[in-house]
Amino acid sequence: MKKKLQQLLLVLLLSPVVLFAQGTGSVGGKITDSQTGETLIGATIMIKGTTKGTITDIDGSYLLENVGAGNITLAVSYVGYSSKESSVTLAAGQKLTLDFAISTDLIGLDQIVVTGVVNPKSALESSVNVSTLKPKAIEEFGAVTTAEIFKAIPGIHSEATGGEGNANISVRGIPITSGGSKFLQLHEDGLPVMQFGDISFGNADIYLRADYTIARIEAIKGGSASTFASNSPAGIINFISKTGAQEGGSIGTSLGVDYNSFRTDFEYGSPIANDVSFHVGGFFRQGEGPRQAGYAGNYGGQIKANLTKNFKTGYARVYFKYLNDRAISYMPMPVKGTGTAGDPTFESIEGYDALTATLQSPYFQKLTGVDGNGNLRTTNIADGMHPISYAFGTEFAFDLGDGWNVKNKARMAFNKGSFNSPFPLGINTADNIATSIAGDGYTASYANGEGADVPLTSDQLANLNGNGLLMTVHSFDVEMNSLDNFTNDFYLTKSFNDKIHLTAGYYKAYQRIDMTWLWQAYVTDVTTEGSRLINLTKANGEAATENGLYAHGVPAWGNCCTRGYDMRYSIDAPYANVGVDITSDLNVDASLRYDYGSAYGYYLSNMQTPVDVNNDGEMSAIDSTTTVLDNANPNPVNYDYSYLSYSLGANYKLDENKAVFARYSKGARANADRLLYSPYINAEGKTIEGLDADEISQAELGFKYKASHYAFNATAFYALLSEQNSEFEKVFNIEYQSYGLELDGAVNVGDFELTGGATYTKATILKSNNPDQEGNTPRRVPDLMFNINPAYRFAKAAIGFSLIGTTKVFSQFDNVVVLPGFTYVNAFASYNLTKGLTIRANVNNLFNTFGLTEMEGDAFVDGSVNYMRGRPLTGRATNFSVIYKF
Repeated sequence: MKKKLQQLLLVLLLSPVVLFAQGTGSVGGKITDSQTGETLIGATIMIKGTTKGTITDIDGSYLLENVGAGNITLAVSYVGYSSKESSVTLAAGQKLTLDFAISTDLIGLDQIVVTGVVNPKSALESSVNVSTLKPKAIEEFGAVTTAEIFKAIPGIHSEATGGEGNANISVRGIPITSGGSKFLQLHEDGLPVMQFGDISFGNADIYLRADYTIARIEAIKGGSASTFASNSPAGIINFISKTGAQEGGSIGTSLGVDYNSFRTDFEYGSPIANDVSFHVGGFFRQGEGPRQAGYAGNYGGQIKANLTKNFKTGYARVYFKYLNDRAISYMPMPVKGTGTAGDPTFESIEGYDALTATLQSPYFQKLTGVDGNGNLRTTNIADGMHPISYAFGTEFAFDLGDGWNVKNKARMAFNKGSFNSPFPLGINTADNIATSIAGDGYTASYANGEGADVPLTSDQLANLNGNGLLMTVHSFDVEMNSLDNFTNDFYLTKSFNDKIHLTAGYYKAYQRIDMTWLWQAYVTDVTTEGSRLINLTKANGEAATENGLYAHGVPAWGNCCTRGYDMRYSIDAPYANVGVDITSDLNVDASLRYDYGSAYGYYLSNMQTPVDVNNDGEMSAIDSTTTVLDNANPNPVNYDYSYLSYSLGANYKLDENKAVFARYSKGARANADRLLYSPYINAEGKTIEGLDADEISQAELGFKYKASHYAFNATAFYALLSEQNSEFEKVFNIEYQSYGLELDGAVNVGDFELTGGATYTKATILKSNNPDQEGNTPRRVPDLMFNINPAYRFAKAAIGFSLIGTTKVFSQFDNVVVLPGFTYVNAFASYNLTKGLTIRANVNNLFNTFGLTEMEGDAFVDGSVNYMRGRPLTGRATNFSVIYKF
């Protein structure tokens, strides 16, 4: 009996082991690039229908152990590649080897779209036009600034010559009436950086930086952006962060070869215990920048981190960002124009190289004036664009069962900073400038540096710096006291039989805009070697300038720009969407959004009053008319706004490789701080009826195609919009129409690849508060803009270049002065020294192409030499990087 009990106990102890051995097996193998054979690190392999999965290691290998025997389907995915599945039968105890060779997703048509949608589908299956930029494409494009990256996105017109921020960004021929990105929102991880894309001197791109933490950039043009984001009817550009779902990291150091710059980027992420993953990264940089400022114009960086907990039915994530970065701001610069206004030639002025020079200078930094409360203050032009941001966010998404899904995204951002840059008011001969300020019989001298206070002879003035020119300058001196904002986007989806998807959501947001403008007027010379301030003395001995300053204010613009305001904007937007998969190939969707909100606060007028600004105990003529804010008489603002947006779309997949889509949308954009100081706000602080929001209607018809070696998108579009805006002393009330065709595609043949995009646009002013402009082309809207990017990849090396071009545009709405078209070249070369270690060289504007992206409204006299103010491309800038990925 005892022996039988011992035998029974032995069987019971061993039976789980036997059953386990009989019921499980393992699957392993390698994941490689189908074109190059290169192993892929960090690719995800999942057993379909389960939560079991893993990622490939540094050798591209994976191993799944204790897999239940039977029929299983393995699904492989990797950023930038098309997903692939394979079904196999696994026998008990079997060690199955299963390799995958996956192909590049050339233009992201297999990528699941998460921007501007509530029911994510692949780009091929979505009734929107989406473009995706992956880290490799961003690195090789060779952009010097974040805003220049947007030039690689078809349909996006980015005037990125202003430095790290303050770019003018538009979509598909929708004009840039003032500045910023009025009809397009910049997002980070699905939420807007700012609730309004064109806040004066607080543009969203000033608070956005590209670094190694980016997993990809998605751009939606038109389409569902009207109903799934507030104040963004023309599109969304979304920076999507890495989350650490795949272990790995990178560190890179780059330095300017022909300019002073040094930057270090880093990022690392990894899954950790209990389905938790993290990611952290950022950058720090220091340097003069690609133009000759004479000091470190760029200094600072950012750090970002997130933590994700995965559950069986969803995930929860928290994240933060700290940004503190000084970046030089490049304003329009002196250029020379000859020929005719309709067919001009623009070039650098003698002694001032528009490709390498800048108005910033070590001789022009300290600004002394009066603050918003009438107290004496000093600031420094060298602070440039100085955003400071602390942002904290959360995100969760869960499958609740029975077809219910819930998602919420929220972020609080505490933003402040400053904006400091010299802006050219006028360029003329030294004698004309000096006479206009000091009158006949003046005396001129340098205010600082070598030869300071030594009177300049008439001959010296006539030949100053080889051009004999002086320049009046306004200091764009702005304190961004608060640009705090909060966003919460919640939605609930119910699916019926996986064919009908009903979504209801609520968007709640808040934006504060608290700013003080404290501008002043100066005189400088015009030179590449660092502009110097000029002192002028009248014939009677009275100082017409003090250390180059001739006014505490900007009298040439009616002292428009000593301003102070503190505005709060509340935004509420319930929205709904229905998506129906009519067949496996045909899906339609309809969405509705109702935005309503309130604007309240105040803005201050200004006045002239005596202030001893230099604190010398004397009241000079300049001090006696100091422009200060009238704090005693604030102008109230208190108005409500509302608008309705809707969008209808359909996508038909002709087969697994091609689809057609159509969409019609109507959206709007609420106006914000640019209504202040304009006739569109009345004395009671209300908006003029009908001017609280600008409406835009859009239609799209598109075709998408992918094959193993090539892919492309083609989208025809039409847009009709009305806009009210202001720009310092100018006001606009204009209706536009634009239509055209947007193309983007890629070809991959062996080791050669070619990507590119082009947008043809025909835009017209239909109505204007200036009737003479009706029928004209909106300013700075080209008929054609394009980028073409060929590259050739060897075993360990790659070389390539980008052609970025535009046809001619009109500088202003009057269509008098033409800015010629141009094409410039960026180039790159990289070499893999050993596993994970790469060196790369990028050259921006390889051939020193001269091109102007914008110009002020200066008169052009045909057949004469004209000194104009334009914003040119930066000259050749070469960058060398060492990157280690692990």
